[in-house]
Amino acid sequence: MFGEIITIGNELTSGRELDLNSRYAARALLDAGLKVTRITSVGDDYDMVTDVLKRAIKKSRFVIVTGGLGSTDDDITSEIVAQALNRPLVLDEPMIRLIKSRLADLGMEMTPSLEKLARIPEGSRVLNPGGNCSGFCLEEEGVCLYFLPGVPAQMSYLMEKVVMPEILSRYAQLPVVRQRILKLFGINESSIAEIFKKMDKKTGDVEFGFYPNFPENHITMTLKGDDVSVVERELNRIEKQVRRYFDPYLFASGNQEMEEVVGAGLSAKKMTLSIAESCTGGLIGDRLTNVPGSSNYFLGGVVAYSNDSKVYFLGVSPETLEKHGAVSHETVGEMAQGIRKNIKADLGLAVTGIAGPGGGTKEKPVGTVYIGLAAGNEIFSEKYRFWGKRKHIKVNTSMMAMDWIRRYLNGDPFLSGV
Repeated sequence: MFGEIITIGNELTSGRELDLNSRYAARALLDAGLKVTRITSVGDDYDMVTDVLKRAIKKSRFVIVTGGLGSTDDDITSEIVAQALNRPLVLDEPMIRLIKSRLADLGMEMTPSLEKLARIPEGSRVLNPGGNCSGFCLEEEGVCLYFLPGVPAQMSYLMEKVVMPEILSRYAQLPVVRQRILKLFGINESSIAEIFKKMDKKTGDVEFGFYPNFPENHITMTLKGDDVSVVERELNRIEKQVRRYFDPYLFASGNQEMEEVVGAGLSAKKMTLSIAESCTGGLIGDRLTNVPGSSNYFLGGVVAYSNDSKVYFLGVSPETLEKHGAVSHETVGEMAQGIRKNIKADLGLAVTGIAGPGGGTKEKPVGTVYIGLAAGNEIFSEKYRFWGKRKHIKVNTSMMAMDWIRRYLNGDPFLSGV
């Protein structure tokens, strides 16, 4: 019930592309009750790929390999496999016919590079023949090896439709594996660890994980067993306990994002929101409008970057700007109230700050950010200091601003220090 994942490509080992395939495959295998013992990324190199492939055959029951199945010169996975396993490349006739047929439909002719797509190691079987994407599989020393495209959409399709059903069909019974993910914001890893020390230790066989995922921190809870109801019941018990300890910082679970949580909260309360952004340059509005149906609660926003735009679009007083500056409690409060009144929303949210790398002073260094919220006649504002590069400060600001809305809707305190 254990296997390995190998991802191939110079784009992975050079850092040009993220390795999304191993993450997807590992999660799919784990959810099915299978275990991944090793994940390896290797460049387009004969010796390196041969080495990891032979090692995997000796150590695993199944192997998932992605990448290097295309038509370009650096797509050499099939050639490496043929050489490493002493299986000459052969032309798969159904595949070559399919390629020729589709080329004819496009008015194109066969080329050696396209013919390469139909050459697979002897004894292999084409996965998904006739489909828009395919790979191949073979068995070596009793180990099942699946070779899939490196394009994430194609790889995930074949994993779901072909590879997973085949692997699972080999096992009469697999354990039930369930995992919960809780997402936290506003608390660091060391603080999470300290809180866990105070928790009730009756957590049974649940495996915990702590993972930073900027600007969030994630807690995972994984449990394996033979009975679905028992596993689910135990995870429910543990999750309830964890939620109690981390409640002020816990904003979502599973695949939920902050913007989805905020949108659901606004919809539930039948409230509307408008936004005035300065240092984030429209990032908050972009995130909120990535959620389908956001037009029901998000009325609009203004990116007021200059002082003149703050005065003209938001009604910020020139005297306020002159006396307190654009990055201040007073200015962000007037921005929030101005956007709320101008767009006639229930809530007005505003952010202003210094994202850097320049523009900071001793009194207001880079990373200084003010967030404001106008709700009726009440105006709240708070000062923050965020760290990192410009993009990190912008992301942190957008996250904190949305967290204000979430906490306000929940009736929780949302200023710093909670």
